[in-house]
Amino acid sequence: MENRNAELESSFGAVKVHPNAFVDPSAKLHNGVIISQGAIIGPNVTIGEGTEIGPNAVIKGKTQIGRNNRVFPNVFIGLDPQDLKYKGASTEVVIGDNNTFRECVTINKATEEGEKTLIGNNNLLMAYTHIGHNCELGNGIVISNSVQVAGHVKIEDKAIIGGCLGIHQFVHIGYLAMIGGMTRVDRDVPPFCLAEGHPGRLRGLNRIGIKRSGLIENNDCDLKLLQNTWNLLFKSNDPISNLLEKAMEAELDLSSSKLCSFLKKSISKERRGPMPLVNE
Repeated sequence: MENRNAELESSFGAVKVHPNAFVDPSAKLHNGVIISQGAIIGPNVTIGEGTEIGPNAVIKGKTQIGRNNRVFPNVFIGLDPQDLKYKGASTEVVIGDNNTFRECVTINKATEEGEKTLIGNNNLLMAYTHIGHNCELGNGIVISNSVQVAGHVKIEDKAIIGGCLGIHQFVHIGYLAMIGGMTRVDRDVPPFCLAEGHPGRLRGLNRIGIKRSGLIENNDCDLKLLQNTWNLLFKSNDPISNLLEKAMEAELDLSSSKLCSFLKKSISKERRGPMPLVNE
């Protein structure tokens, strides 16, 4: 083991592999990669520059990990999906740059041939987070401890997910949405919204998150207009499809348009629909 790891270091340059780690000869490790004690790196794995793999982490399957990621101890990435439909297809996990995966995070590969589980850039997944098969995470997302994300979930950029909760399969979480801890998330959470409760309910707009995001300064969000659009869509007894037509006839800024576009897709046949308002 020690001799093979020494050869690996000389072949790839500044790569540090602990003598008690196992790296398959076909794995591709770029400059600055650190593989810690007890870690296992399987075949078909590619790890980008500056990424650190912590002790006893396991990276297997057809997995690509980008640059400057931090993988903490006992993380498992690229193992078979927990899906009875899985028949051994050579599916993928693709991870971007500058992510942090804390202790005991698990990320499963996709189910069917040609499919992928996707993680973007600059995300923080805290301890014991599970990302199921075929999930798609954007950029700048924070997922707190012990969040269980079922298969085929999509989480858009800058969403914040509170701890100790489950997200139902096929649910979509919108841009800059914020979900309180221990919420039961079984419906879509629209962009810019706050959600909380068991069962989960919308509580209003994520006003503090919007103000901190820079959207207002960049003229991408008129908070008063967004609030008026939100009130129209959620504080009426009319069908949301009719309300969307009315909202989209008005002059909308970028944020209001994003909210309407998300809801239009959310009420389509193949989706679970948006989470209802708290007073329903």
